Amino acid sequence: MSKILLLGGTGAMGVYLAPELIKMGYNVFITSRSAMKSDNNKLTYIQGNAHEDTFLKRTLSDNFDVIVDFMTYSTDEFLHRYNLLLKNTKHYVFLSSTRVFANSNQPVTEKSPRILEVSDDAEYLATDDYNLAKARQENILRESQYKNWTIVRPGLIYSKMRLPLGTLDADTIIFRAHCKCPVILPEVMFHKHNSMTGGGDVAKMFGGLVLNPKSFCEDFNVVSHKRSTWEEISQYYKKLIGLTVIPVKIDTYINITGCNYQILKARMNDRVFDNSKILKATGMKEESISSIYSGLEKELQNINDLLKTIRINYVLNAKIDRFTNSRIFFEKASIKEKLIYYSSYTGMYEYLKHIKRFIR
Repeated sequence: MSKILLLGGTGAMGVYLAPELIKMGYNVFITSRSAMKSDNNKLTYIQGNAHEDTFLKRTLSDNFDVIVDFMTYSTDEFLHRYNLLLKNTKHYVFLSSTRVFANSNQPVTEKSPRILEVSDDAEYLATDDYNLAKARQENILRESQYKNWTIVRPGLIYSKMRLPLGTLDADTIIFRAHCKCPVILPEVMFHKHNSMTGGGDVAKMFGGLVLNPKSFCEDFNVVSHKRSTWEEISQYYKKLIGLTVIPVKIDTYINITGCNYQILKARMNDRVFDNSKILKATGMKEESISSIYSGLEKELQNINDLLKTIRINYVLNAKIDRFTNSRIFFEKASIKEKLIYYSSYTGMYEYLKHIKRFIR
């Protein structure tokens, strides 16, 4: 049986891709920094940091037929290791992102212009921001001597571990809904469209590309054609978990969340996708892909179980609370976490961090 390695495959996509690949008959191995156990003889966890060369070389010596790479690299780091990855497998699947594409009034296809080529923002282009890094790493693969790679670009994915709203995610959204506290969203985004695709549907698209001759040396946007406005998505969360969303100025949102390029260069874009290429390569039909509402409804059925696994960002919650005049619950907060919250709420947290750096 073919062996597939998922590098960093314990996240929102990997949690669906692993069982999909096992169902297809593959033996799946997943790298994880944490110790994890499997009760399935076709699933093996390998504990270690896949960013470390020694661990990676030792892992790749086990001769995997396919490597699906979920890791996030700087461009320099990818330059350092892409040869190692490509020469040690029959099929290397590189996780990029639809965030590489520039804003457009047309449906986004694989041939749509990327930010890297069309932006005239010199300050931004001088960075290795996620959008730019992924585009540069795509170029590295195309310019390499190898012909065994595939580039996949998921869009916004929702799953048990990921529930996007602007740049906020599951931990914040689920926790604040539980506390009956509102979240914020830039008002200029409310009428912009975005496609959100369920992790299970994305996994089926991935599975259809693995060792598929049509996928070699090709790029695919693994997305749904279905789309909703952010206002509609806000209403979905309201109906499903009682979440209230308050519109704010874009500068206020950036100041509170600390997100800048992610909101300005990605989430602010009005997105609709043409996914005909991935559907043709995998034989999937658009009708088989869940709508955003029905998919979210399914993922949020067991919200009490999700609440047990969230990680609470007390700094972010304090900043949102201060702006919205609300207050989260502290049922599981330690004394340290309460201090972090209250110092952030009063604006002292950043000051204390600055003093700590100065003392050092």
